[in-house]
Amino acid sequence: MQKMGLNLYKANQAASTELPEVTIAEHLGVRTLHLSSDAIQGAMRMAMPDQIELEYVQQMMMWMLFKTEPQHIVQLGLGAASLTKFCYRNFPLARVTAIELNPKVIATCHLHFKLPDNDGRLQVLCMNALDYVNDSANHGQADVLQIDLYDAAAEAPALSSAAFYQACADTLHEDGMLTVNLFGNPHNYEANCNANIAALQEAFDAVVWLPLVHDANTVAIAFKQAPAVDFEDLYERATAIRLTCKLPAAKWVNGLKEWMIEHA
Repeated sequence: MQKMGLNLYKANQAASTELPEVTIAEHLGVRTLHLSSDAIQGAMRMAMPDQIELEYVQQMMMWMLFKTEPQHIVQLGLGAASLTKFCYRNFPLARVTAIELNPKVIATCHLHFKLPDNDGRLQVLCMNALDYVNDSANHGQADVLQIDLYDAAAEAPALSSAAFYQACADTLHEDGMLTVNLFGNPHNYEANCNANIAALQEAFDAVVWLPLVHDANTVAIAFKQAPAVDFEDLYERATAIRLTCKLPAAKWVNGLKEWMIEHA
């Protein structure tokens, strides 16, 4: 076992030399994370480090409308650790696992984005997200998956095949759900988004998405079991989320309602 661990460590060392460099910037009290480009991979308001700054990242929490007491929340892609920190602070009874391929991102989040150290509830693992969801030991273990996987170019989701999304579904409990950011290059955004939605629909019972924000970010939510939707209940839940977590959850409900009207 020690030899295998050493080999894995060496493999991660080798991979890290080929992964993009991480840089940070600050403007008007907001610190941002970048991977060898101007594309923003995550952000943190210095005065409120545990709050979620970017609107699309806030939307990644819309599963809170449907699940109030998750036991295990998994993020694929760490970014600036916004989701990881938020879930760790706001769900004290839940385990939080974050998967990040680039060790430089993990180190930067610890040094500059106030990511806590691993403990009994928090595990940040340096590994490939595809390996994580394909590992049968992880199947059926998560209540929620949050997926935001991009390379430095941020042209399209790094993993988007039907096989990948099926593995994500396998990682979830029977009533589990995932949220995913479908960002892309404006020139091929619509095609990439449609391809991801189609792949999600192959693996999940129901898939819904919110209106586009931040130029080219669409956040979708996929359910292993389609929920019974009562918008009065959802608005009540949205009010509770706004009061306790300071997230604009009513906008998510509005977006879901618009989607249902459009796709009725």
